[in-house]
Amino acid sequence: MKKSTMNTLIGSALAAASGIFVYRAYQEKNTVRVEPDIDMYNSAEIDKRESVDALDDSAEQGLSQLDSIYRDEWQANGFPQTHKEMRELEEDK
Repeated sequence: MKKSTMNTLIGSALAAASGIFVYRAYQEKNTVRVEPDIDMYNSAEIDKRESVDALDDSAEQGLSQLDSIYRDEWQANGFPQTHKEMRELEEDK
C-alpha cells in the first residue's frame, strides 16, 4: 500500500474514533442525572412498619409509620380526623 493511502486510512479511523468520543461526551453532558429518591413518603417499607407510638397511644394502634406521620401532620394543621368533625365544620360555614 502506498504511504499516502495508509495515512488516509489511519486519519479516517482516528477521525471516526474521535467523532464517536465527542458524540458520547455530548450525550453524557445532556443526560439529566437524578439522585435516587430517599424520601420516606415514597417508601413502601415505612408503610408496612407499625407505628412507633402504637404501644403508648391508642389512636396510633393499627397505623403504619407513614399513616402516623400523616396523622401528626393533620393534627398539627388542624385537619378534621373523623367524618363527624368534617360534617360539623361544613355546618359551621
